[in-house]
Amino acid sequence: LLNDSDAGIFVASNSQGQLIGFIEAGLRDYGEGCNTSPVGYIEAWYVDPHVRGQKLGRDLILAAEGWAREHGCNEMASDTWLDNEASIQAHYKLGYWEVERLVHFVKHL
Repeated sequence: LLNDSDAGIFVASNSQGQLIGFIEAGLRDYGEGCNTSPVGYIEAWYVDPHVRGQKLGRDLILAAEGWAREHGCNEMASDTWLDNEASIQAHYKLGYWEVERLVHFVKHL
């Protein structure tokens, strides 16, 4: 994955070298609510709770968005769990808007 040109991975560490946040961006042919292709997509995004609210999450998003622009994207998409209110609010604060909600199903055969 680290050598994958279709993935952008950015990490943040503290002064002791400990990982405190990361983001993985990818390229997708389609993103819900998007009108262009390819679409930059936030595949994974995490910031340690003790450093949240200090704009590290924003900086990681900006890095991923810049990476997506460099790869020809005009739109960035993302998703999160329906009950992850912290992530939903973080997305809103960074200019993202909700386009749909999904319920996934599975059946053992």
